[in-house]
Amino acid sequence: MQVQVHTDNNIHGREEVVTLVQTSVEGAVGRFRDRITRVEAHLSDTNSHKTKGDDIRCVLEARLAGLQPIAVTHQAATVELAVGGAADKLERSVESTLGRLKER
Repeated sequence: MQVQVHTDNNIHGREEVVTLVQTSVEGAVGRFRDRITRVEAHLSDTNSHKTKGDDIRCVLEARLAGLQPIAVTHQAATVELAVGGAADKLERSVESTLGRLKER
């Protein structure tokens, strides 16, 4: 499973962010690595000129072999919270999608 991280110019600490995303994604959907070909993370600061509020957005898109991509979004006050929230949502979404396929 390949993890790609994309950030806008307002997200600082590129190496730390990449490590955080890889660790969070592995922890959330690592057990599905044989079904997931790639996960793309897009991080952005939606209100870079403001310092308060939930303005960090994390979009995770998982590419499952033979299926449509699954995308989830989470906004939070920090990069860590945004990535963690999006990883949790991605885990639930992948579980749900693969669970429905298993029932058929």
